[in-house]
Amino acid sequence: MPSPTGPTLPWLYSHHAFQLAFALLAIAVFKRIVPADYGLHRPRAKTYVRPAVLWGAFFGVLMTVVDYAPQLLAHTVPILDYPLTPANVSGWLFFEGVYVGPTEEIPFRALLVTYLAATMPGRLRLGRFEMNGAGVLVALLFALLHATSFWAEPWPLALGQQVYAFALGVLYAYWLEKSGSVLAPIIGHNVSDVVEYALLFAWVGMS
Repeated sequence: MPSPTGPTLPWLYSHHAFQLAFALLAIAVFKRIVPADYGLHRPRAKTYVRPAVLWGAFFGVLMTVVDYAPQLLAHTVPILDYPLTPANVSGWLFFEGVYVGPTEEIPFRALLVTYLAATMPGRLRLGRFEMNGAGVLVALLFALLHATSFWAEPWPLALGQQVYAFALGVLYAYWLEKSGSVLAPIIGHNVSDVVEYALLFAWVGMS
């Protein structure tokens, strides 16, 4: 969501800090009601870190193509609403490459997926691929929270964003379930977002 007042980046940092604090408090409370493993620890077996890095990089490139398809097709350069100063570049890259992963994956995957999986168990299967239905449900919610792009972007662009947000949400939930930890979802989320912003800044900076 855009900042209601003032620059976007400081607002995003404070918004995500509140989001993370709320999620950690909710986990502390819900653990007494639903004593499940909320994944706030290192993986105990397979980490899924390597797939998270590889898939994150792939989706980072895909997101760049989808989000900036009009500019790519028109051979124009995206127009940013902030200058590429060292402070802006480092602030955005740190946010996307370090900060956004834990502040979004702990609320969505560690909290929501774990809680729903424990309270409404049910599994989905597609060929050899199988996972808890809660992960797919939260992935759908995760995608719908990006639906504001339909008001700001052409509908094919917004639809593409919905598709990749849903696919990423499913992957994050799958890694959480298989590894028992939120580490791989955090890494995958960070990698995909920072790759897109690094490509964007390189593109704009070299033009």
